[in-house]
Amino acid sequence: MAQELAAMRAQMAAMASRIDTLEAQLAATKAETQATTAATSAATAAPASATAANTETQIAWKGAPELTTANGWTFKPRGRLQFDAGTVSSPTGISDASTGFGSEVRRAYLGFEGKIPGGFGYRAEIDVAASAVEITDLYLTYQASKELQFTVGQHKPFWGLEELTSDLFPSFVERAAVNTAFGYERRVGVSATYAKGDVLLQGGAFTDNAADLNNDENNSYSFDGRAVFAPKIGTGQLHLGGSVHYHDLNDSASSVRYRVRPLIHTPDIRFIDTGNVRAVSELGHGLEAAYIQGPFHVASEAHWQRVDRPGALTDPTFFGGYVEAGLFLTKGDTRGYKGGVFDRVKPKRPVDKGGFGAVQVNVRYDYLDLIDAGVIGGKQDGYELGVVWTPTDYTRFMLSYGHLLYSDAFLPAASGDRNYSVDALGARAQIDF
Repeated sequence: MAQELAAMRAQMAAMASRIDTLEAQLAATKAETQATTAATSAATAAPASATAANTETQIAWKGAPELTTANGWTFKPRGRLQFDAGTVSSPTGISDASTGFGSEVRRAYLGFEGKIPGGFGYRAEIDVAASAVEITDLYLTYQASKELQFTVGQHKPFWGLEELTSDLFPSFVERAAVNTAFGYERRVGVSATYAKGDVLLQGGAFTDNAADLNNDENNSYSFDGRAVFAPKIGTGQLHLGGSVHYHDLNDSASSVRYRVRPLIHTPDIRFIDTGNVRAVSELGHGLEAAYIQGPFHVASEAHWQRVDRPGALTDPTFFGGYVEAGLFLTKGDTRGYKGGVFDRVKPKRPVDKGGFGAVQVNVRYDYLDLIDAGVIGGKQDGYELGVVWTPTDYTRFMLSYGHLLYSDAFLPAASGDRNYSVDALGARAQIDF
């Protein structure tokens, strides 16, 4: 019995040892299986996460939300609101209901813009400020290379510095007289822009404004070109440019009319005006120059507009130009410049970050001569002062005053006097996105 019990104890001890060995092997196998499963799961999840990240639409904020997809689509709403008020004096003997105080919604733009995969881009925008909706920008772009871009649709021909600068960023509530008198407007056409280093070349062929496309008499065409040299000089920005424009009216019964309001847009009155001048074509050329150095800037333009009249009529050439200078009173602020035009002012200390924003004062001499070859539309010498407050990147308040001297004016004052002066004061509140 004792021997049998000892044998049984030995067998039981061997079995216990074997069980311990098997349990150890089982634990090791479980650990290896779990590690393999975890690695496989991680390897499978990584591409899925990457795919999810790649297909996710990103949203940035640039005055308004801008949506960007991984495959290159972008979409951004855009718009602007400009509320104007102003007053203009009336010379003795000229009675017009539009003089005195007036106010208006100057612009109310709504639209969108973005990019399409393959190098394409688009913009669509309308102005709803007037009683009728007006198309402003409506075009498609193609970026052929880093330097070369093509545009087709309704957009601005390449007139000059101030005209091509957005109406969001001028020095005064309205552009200089030369930029409103000679019929500058957006037109439907195709154009190309080449930009490399300090050189910018722009050119295109255009027909009339989109509003006239359904008019059976719409048959004019134009060719417009512009060249800009804009090097950096130390910390300053120099701008030198020139442009040429040929507009064929393509209708022997056509006419042109050059006129301008007194500094502000609220009064519907023009003291200088050529009236309707029969014309076959127009040929214009302009020069432009500007310089930005810290808080200071200076800019000037000159434009000559020659009218080709039918038959033996003498062809008049009209001239306009301006010179302006501006200075920021707030430390660290400067005028923006990009792509051959003035750009957005971004206050160094905006209101939303506890600062006061940017304050700028501007002066301008504004000249326009609409007298030549028997056409007496009048001359204007404008002496103008403006103050611009930019609280944030996307808000602006402006105040502009002008003392305007007219000679041989289109509208006669008392006793037929056509030499007199007018004072104009305008204000604007603006927001854009």
